[in-house]
Amino acid sequence: MFASYLIGLREGLEATLVVSVLIAFLVKSDRKDKLPQVWTGVAAAVALSVGFGALLTFTAANLGHTGQELFDAITSLLAVVFVTWMIFWMRRTARALSGELRGKLTDALQMGSLAVVVMAFLAVAREGLETALLFFAAVQGATATAEPLIGIALGLLTSVVIGWGLYKSALKINLTKFFTWTGLLLILVAAGIFKYGVHDLQEANILPGLSSYAFDISAALPADSWYGALLSGMLNITPQPSVVEAVAWIVYLAPTLILFLLPQRVKTTPASTAPAA
Repeated sequence: MFASYLIGLREGLEATLVVSVLIAFLVKSDRKDKLPQVWTGVAAAVALSVGFGALLTFTAANLGHTGQELFDAITSLLAVVFVTWMIFWMRRTARALSGELRGKLTDALQMGSLAVVVMAFLAVAREGLETALLFFAAVQGATATAEPLIGIALGLLTSVVIGWGLYKSALKINLTKFFTWTGLLLILVAAGIFKYGVHDLQEANILPGLSSYAFDISAALPADSWYGALLSGMLNITPQPSVVEAVAWIVYLAPTLILFLLPQRVKTTPASTAPAA
């Protein structure tokens, strides 16, 4: 449930910030007449994201065992690629995001109402599609309960409340620290998804070594215990992973954490020199 909550919170807040910037720009520019177009684009993006999630679920449910395992593996690996790209993209461009959005909206206003709808749709749809794919991949190893759905719903609700508070200046939050810490947690979640994707490839007989276990800590981490279920639901940590799964988890987690924790390079503009006399 925590992993689903984190996905909803992180992705939801990114989308909420995008919508807040667009609305604030229109209000301050005295262009409130364009607000319905923004909400139309947002609603269409939400509908597309929900439909995409339903399509993933329907497709997985109507495949045979091998086909389902392969489909789950592909969606898991795609989710890891997208979430990793998103984490590093937000880390690099968070400070310039507001100005970039305002510039795009200015161009859209000059083109007409349809352009505003499309701009708002594209700005939110990317986050929504990522959320649907990441959520689908994250709950593959979870038990068939409503907890993942409740978790992502609470995360999205929290993100809306935070976004509204930021828009109304009733809440102050260090977004750089927020995205850094949630980025670290999402990297751990993504490592678990990557490990599960590799396990699905083994189940589909694409990769060997399904029965070659790296270790077995079932006695210390029972699958039916609350802490076993917590670790499995949050980070996809299982008490009896295969050697290939364990190696995949380390191969993804170690370099990704190192690259994420490296200090960002600040671009400096060289000082201009006076022309020689």
